[in-house]
Amino acid sequence: MYGPFQKARHVLRGGAALVLALLLCAAMPARAAGVTAGGADQDTSARMLVPVGHTVGIKLFARGVMVVKAPESGTPADDCGLQTGDIIVKCGGVSVTSSEQFQSLLQENGETATDLQVRREGGSVTLSVSPEQNEKGAYCIGAWIRDSMAGIGTMTYYDPESGAFGALGHGITDADTALLMPFASGSILPSTVKAVKKGAIGEAGELRGDFDLATDLGDLYANTTSGVFGTLDPGEFTERLGDPMPVAAAGEVHAGPATILSNVEGDAVQEYDVEILQVVENAADGRDLVISVTDPELLAATGGIVQGMSGSPILQDGKFAGAVTHVLLNDPSKGYGILVETMLAAGDFSEEPVA
Repeated sequence: MYGPFQKARHVLRGGAALVLALLLCAAMPARAAGVTAGGADQDTSARMLVPVGHTVGIKLFARGVMVVKAPESGTPADDCGLQTGDIIVKCGGVSVTSSEQFQSLLQENGETATDLQVRREGGSVTLSVSPEQNEKGAYCIGAWIRDSMAGIGTMTYYDPESGAFGALGHGITDADTALLMPFASGSILPSTVKAVKKGAIGEAGELRGDFDLATDLGDLYANTTSGVFGTLDPGEFTERLGDPMPVAAAGEVHAGPATILSNVEGDAVQEYDVEILQVVENAADGRDLVISVTDPELLAATGGIVQGMSGSPILQDGKFAGAVTHVLLNDPSKGYGILVETMLAAGDFSEEPVA
């Protein structure tokens, strides 16, 4: 699979699973850098992590299926009150696990009115829908849905003591609804960068690569606004990673020279010069740092920050400071980053307890 924007879409009338590739380095309009985001310093003085910077394939499966487009007027989905952003978690009392399985449940029920349990804005509602037959004889409700996503992004850190990793520095959101994809399961895969579409003013660039859907490097356990998190399986990939380095506390990160680790060609991770222009206090949206790419080699190769670089580690003064998260559409040489402290807080909080 190539590129973070390749997608296939199917309306739920014949009922195929909808798969959409990830947006793995969010493109942001320019705005004042003095926004608020970040948090109180944590005690990270003893934390040692491996900064990774290598691209990985990421596949994520949703919990239930998401309605990604407002149902057309007069369809059963519209008549029953389904809305964009709704998550269908049960159909006729049976848990929904995929688009195909949901379509099968509709076929079993036929034209019989069926209860749908839906998560909406943090609450739960029950709707009654009466499917209709389409021209092919399949029972359908006329809703556009999504149950999975796949694409390429960058792994930020690896903890050799626990086997945990963090990637992206922001969550995987649905491209149509901009909502965080409800997480059920997922994994990461080996990836190699094949080409780069350079960024330009008004148009984000992207890394283009491929990954093997049949090979898993590890499992995901969370999709959060501060990144995706999981555990790596010991093997060739972990053996090729570098040495751990100390994590910088938020108060140690400052405006000035820094570097990023990124994989923008083939299988190689290289270190490139950047400048931290501003550290934004009390940020809550992955914009703890305002950064500018200054490395001539990276600017020549990518034009700056491109989609797929999201998660590239930021290093400063011999410590692990953060990760790249967003690119500015009106100046691809500049963007935002998240403090690694913020990622760790999200990853540690979300981690499933060990039995």
